[in-house]
Amino acid sequence: MGSRTPHLPSRGIVAGALAASTLVAACSAGGGAAAGPDDGRVRVVTTVSPVTNIVQNVGGDAVAVTGIVPEGTNSHTFEPAPSDAAVMEQADIVFINGLHLEEPTRELAEANLGEGVQLISLGDLTIGPDEYIFDSSFPEEGGDPNPHLWTNPPYAKRYAEIVKDELSALDPGSAATYERNFEKFAGRIDELDALVREVTATVPPENRALLTYHDSFPYFAREYGWRVIGAVQPSDFSDPTPQEVAGLIDQIEADRIPAIFGSEVFPSPVLEQIAAETGATYVDDLRDDDLPGEAGDSDHSYFGLMVFDYTTMMSALGGDASAFDGFDVANLRGSDADYRS
Repeated sequence: MGSRTPHLPSRGIVAGALAASTLVAACSAGGGAAAGPDDGRVRVVTTVSPVTNIVQNVGGDAVAVTGIVPEGTNSHTFEPAPSDAAVMEQADIVFINGLHLEEPTRELAEANLGEGVQLISLGDLTIGPDEYIFDSSFPEEGGDPNPHLWTNPPYAKRYAEIVKDELSALDPGSAATYERNFEKFAGRIDELDALVREVTATVPPENRALLTYHDSFPYFAREYGWRVIGAVQPSDFSDPTPQEVAGLIDQIEADRIPAIFGSEVFPSPVLEQIAAETGATYVDDLRDDDLPGEAGDSDHSYFGLMVFDYTTMMSALGGDASAFDGFDVANLRGSDADYRS
């Protein structure tokens, strides 16, 4: 795409970003590069890594993708660095998850995008209010629905379709490439969807219940006939009250749930306590938006993330996850997206 004279970052955005914690600033250090070289590719900016990976797979060699939100970071509270304003200024298009998942990043984009540059909110274009899920982590009175749509593969397929359509409108010369990549991605999604249903059928119905570190799987649960017992860490990552913990312990014991799930990134003493008191197995390596491995690894992909989580959950709950073994989790054409770390 053509070059553009960058706009100076707004003073308010820079000041807000400078107020971010030292940890967050360290995570995004070295991330001040532009969204992509001026080499004719569409310069795309994204947020969380599942969205980044979906965009890269659909865009292929025609796009240069930069993901703003570092992997292993709480995307709900992540504050972009001042240098990210320059990345936004050079973007040709921005894709976010939306549904209020990454508000500071959205605000940064709205303040710094060039004239006429589109900000595409994938979640808001995928489901409407009648499909929103509100829960203990995202209560209806708060006004923000659960935003973790990508754990439901059919929704991820819709994300990819939106990306294909938006990139084709922006860059019609590469429309055939985007269409071809989308068809491959959609076919892989359909295969994954069938496997999830097959493996779910091997999990005893009474065990199809999830207690997780963060409420990331309600759209998965609704799609495939699971139930969510609860989540220990709500969107603000505060701890549950003692009464809430006692209620979860009672439910785990009453339903004889064999396993509960923590995160490899965010340790949870509360989940450890619940496991110790109920005898449930504590599996502490689940992930919701942190792709497995490192950038360039074969499993560092949306598909790798989903298969890892599904295998982890279903095996621990008494299912036979071997059907996932032959599923190809690699990116369609490799991925040179810039994933922050």
